[in-house]
Amino acid sequence: MKKILVLFTVLIFSLTMANANEAVVKPEKIDNQQNVKIQRENRFEKRLGLSEEQKIKAREIRIKGHQKIRPVMDEIMMKKQEAMMVKMSRIAVEEQEKRLDVIDKELKVLEKKAHDIKRENFKEFESILTRSQKKILKEMKKEGRKKYQSTHPMQNKMLPIQK
Repeated sequence: MKKILVLFTVLIFSLTMANANEAVVKPEKIDNQQNVKIQRENRFEKRLGLSEEQKIKAREIRIKGHQKIRPVMDEIMMKKQEAMMVKMSRIAVEEQEKRLDVIDKELKVLEKKAHDIKRENFKEFESILTRSQKKILKEMKKEGRKKYQSTHPMQNKMLPIQK
């Protein structure tokens, strides 16, 4: 019982420290990250040839998707931190493995939930596109897969290419 109490105390302390570290991010770094995101969005919109109305709808879809997935991503992060704390604890190996198995199952459920939200969000985005824009998007996906395969050679054998 004491070990569990110590484990949760350490977990809460680490989460508090992680939140404190996030608050210390330099403003210029945030500005640079935002500029990169905006530039990437603009290139994407320009390549697809989105109208102003489509751009507005796409941004609304993106914001709504972020709001849906944020709590799930936070849960995933907490589960990963919990797994790290279990690995660092001094409990018996068998007990660690049991707890890590439970955490791993919970993580898989959360990751599937996040994947489903992303897929639903993408389908909603595709619904605002014209046929020609969908063809361009399909080509962009192919290019992205090729780029991923060239930069992740070890993953090529593990992940099947989806069409």
